[in-house]
Amino acid sequence: MKLSSFAISILFMLGGSSLLSQQTRFEKTNGKESATYNEAIDFYKQLSKISPLVSVKTLGTTDAGFPLHLVLVNAHGNFSIKQWDRKKNVVLLINNGIHPGEPDGIDASMLLVRDIVEKKIIVPKNVFLAFIPVYNIGGCLNRGGATRVNQNGPLDYGFRGNSQNLDLNRDFTKSDSREAKSFAQIFHLLDPDILIDNHVSDGADYQPTITLLTTQYNKLGDRLGDWLKNTFEPQLYADMRKKGNDMIPYVNFESAQPEIGMEMFYDPPRYSSGYAALFQTIAFMPETHMLKPFKDRVLCTYALLQTMMEKASVNAASIIQERKIAREAVKEANSFALAWKSDSSHYSLIRYSGYEQAFKKSSATGLQKMYYDHQLPFTKNVKLFDVFLPYKIINKPTAYIIPVGWNAVIDLLRLNGVSLQQLKKDTLMEVELYHIADYKSSLQPYEKHHRNSQVKVKASKKIVQFHQGDWYIPMNQIANRYIAEMLEPQGDDSFFAWNFFDAILQQKEGYSDYRWEDVAGEILKNDSALQQKLIIKKQADLNFANNAHAQLDFIFKNSTYYEKAHMLYPVYRLIQ
Repeated sequence: MKLSSFAISILFMLGGSSLLSQQTRFEKTNGKESATYNEAIDFYKQLSKISPLVSVKTLGTTDAGFPLHLVLVNAHGNFSIKQWDRKKNVVLLINNGIHPGEPDGIDASMLLVRDIVEKKIIVPKNVFLAFIPVYNIGGCLNRGGATRVNQNGPLDYGFRGNSQNLDLNRDFTKSDSREAKSFAQIFHLLDPDILIDNHVSDGADYQPTITLLTTQYNKLGDRLGDWLKNTFEPQLYADMRKKGNDMIPYVNFESAQPEIGMEMFYDPPRYSSGYAALFQTIAFMPETHMLKPFKDRVLCTYALLQTMMEKASVNAASIIQERKIAREAVKEANSFALAWKSDSSHYSLIRYSGYEQAFKKSSATGLQKMYYDHQLPFTKNVKLFDVFLPYKIINKPTAYIIPVGWNAVIDLLRLNGVSLQQLKKDTLMEVELYHIADYKSSLQPYEKHHRNSQVKVKASKKIVQFHQGDWYIPMNQIANRYIAEMLEPQGDDSFFAWNFFDAILQQKEGYSDYRWEDVAGEILKNDSALQQKLIIKKQADLNFANNAHAQLDFIFKNSTYYEKAHMLYPVYRLIQ
């Protein structure tokens, strides 16, 4: 039950025992320590008891076995998400502790919500705030002080890997973790206009305490991307300057000279910002600087969250309208890019305040080492290459069809709000199909997978017998970009890239050479065209001509005995 204003006043009179008079661990230690997981959750639960502006919910679970909490804050005390008026109000989702060794957002969000409750900060009436207090709970519970060698505080913090030792900021499309599945549930329930995923950077040394990674503009659509770049972002930077916090775009170089410039971060859908863009959500990844004191980093993050809230309120009508237009454009688009590359001919000039590089003898190796000389600060214009060109462009089909049985893929499509239905009867359809012509699998594991890349496909058309229960996925929906990037095998973070379809890459049936020799001979005797193909292949390839097994395999794969499912990508494109 919420406490009345009178009850809160009585608590103050009785010695300030209410949470409003208490400090967080961050404040008690003068910015040297960060809240533990239990402290953070208890803090919000206490706030929800004394304030009508705050509610704590649980949605989904995590690999750590704990539920994922969601803290809702708004001026209306309206915590029924489905009843929010989305024609007038914007929704901000703030994600904290995806890397618990980078806890700045955890503490900054606690301070902000507490200050909203105390009326030090007024939450605008047209802004609905949602906080995930700690996303990577397993990593947050794995607390220590020696795993972030580059970082200046806090004294203790969590670990990057979750309870499966997964980096959750690489898991938004493959969804190996329960956290990712719960996040998708929360994300699509909220349908946030803006996602803020708080981090701490590694990399170069420079003067500002905070940088901002903004999702790739044209992934949001040309119009929404242009509005973000030319209208909303400049307001954020200007307001942060007014608050005494110079902010620059995310710096993704370490040892390169700034004169060369830097590229805007390329964020495929495995990352939170890239994932959000698939659904036309404007995404930001604040990256405070690792070498700045923890206290300064938290206060900068606080200032940015406040700025985001304020500017979202001012621009609410534009944000809602531009997202609506962008979503309609995705529904109507006839093609989608599966990959992007930086355009070196276009750039913006940004004011970059850094430190000159210098060299001296290393006390560790005895060799020359590079360092940033804080006695030689500079401010200069630096090129930011912030335009990406699309490539691997595919034409949109009328629908995709996936045979029944590929349950992991279907489950993730449904989890991400994709509208799909099962065929009610056996049906013959002419479709475009892919055979995987070539691919490379990584030799080293990456986040529990040996990813497939450099994928080449051979497309053809064929009449295929589909069966009752097979899945039909129409391409007339808001989720079109997500569907295309996940189901086209050449996509950066497609299901094929993440090994969901690797079973088709293994041939299931084979032969014994001594038996196949005789059958192959009969086949060649009765198939002059295949016989001619074999002769041409021998003439063109001397190694093949001297390799009996290779020739037998060639005959087998060109015969009716070769299984049709091998290398056949089981996602069909209906073209009408």
